[in-house]
Amino acid sequence: MMEALKPYILSFIPLFVAVDAIGNIPIFLSLVEHLSKTQRTRIVPDAVTTATAVAVVFMFIGRWLFSFLGITIPDFQIAGGALLFVIAVRLLMPGAQKGVLTNSHDKDLGVFPLGTPLITGPAVLTTTLMMMNSFGAIPTLIALISNMFFVWLTLVKADVIIKFIGPSGIRAFSKIMYILLAAIAVMMIRHGITGAFLR
Repeated sequence: MMEALKPYILSFIPLFVAVDAIGNIPIFLSLVEHLSKTQRTRIVPDAVTTATAVAVVFMFIGRWLFSFLGITIPDFQIAGGALLFVIAVRLLMPGAQKGVLTNSHDKDLGVFPLGTPLITGPAVLTTTLMMMNSFGAIPTLIALISNMFFVWLTLVKADVIIKFIGPSGIRAFSKIMYILLAAIAVMMIRHGITGAFLR
């Protein structure tokens, strides 16, 4: 039973780290603090739908795009791992935050910057493609949808979560997630080097 679930679990965890649903809560609240509850209710589905659509489209056209450009999977593992590592290190620096624009029109917040790049950014796109290459389309798709459902849940209950965990707790949780993201990036680079030079 556990062996059958292993690809789904191993796909879910890196995506969970890359999405960083808990760490997104303070940014989400700062973006929507001037909006009514009704407006927030409309924005959350827009954000999650946009994030999911972007990730799924990239998941299925990414390999074709690489083939067209002559990029191999090991090439992408090395480059993607390096990118993830840089992102993780920058986010670990004191005072670092995700670069999002806060002056977008209210009606567009669900698409940009919430849907992308806040929820689905370079880290999620890179991780999604790597999980698909490692574990296949079905486990990756289920892991992605599960993570997006979790994002929807955290955004809907953002006020309750931040009161329960507190700002300090959310910052600490995010830092742990960024360290895990850096470790995943190193693993991707290692696999890429192995695939490119030690075949």
